[in-house]
Amino acid sequence: MTVVRGVCLCQIVGFEVDLPFIKFVKCHCSRCRRATGSAFAANAYVLPSAFRWTRSQEYVGRFDLPVARSFSTSSCRLCGSPLPHSTRSGREVIIPVGTLIDNPGVSPSIETCWSSRAPWLSDAINLPTTD
Repeated sequence: MTVVRGVCLCQIVGFEVDLPFIKFVKCHCSRCRRATGSAFAANAYVLPSAFRWTRSQEYVGRFDLPVARSFSTSSCRLCGSPLPHSTRSGREVIIPVGTLIDNPGVSPSIETCWSSRAPWLSDAINLPTTD
């Protein structure tokens, strides 16, 4: 079994995930854009048995959006970066893939809420690149 590790920005909180992911999604909905401050959220889903905190779980804060049936987020109480959280049903754990320090070896399999994408989102192929 392959394990990937993740941390928050300040690296206080750590976790591990057993691969494979159930699904790996790029979501363009307005809630995901606001929650990430970006053009989309890149989230992987795993079963609860495939996820474990490795350090400092006490620094994880959770927010359940009251007006939504199932939208939630978690973040580090120190640095504010997104962190994994269980769905409200408890059937899955959502992993913000940008928090992984190991390469999961897979790419997103679907882009959801494409019609809701940010109007300023561009095709990166047409942009200049820098290192």
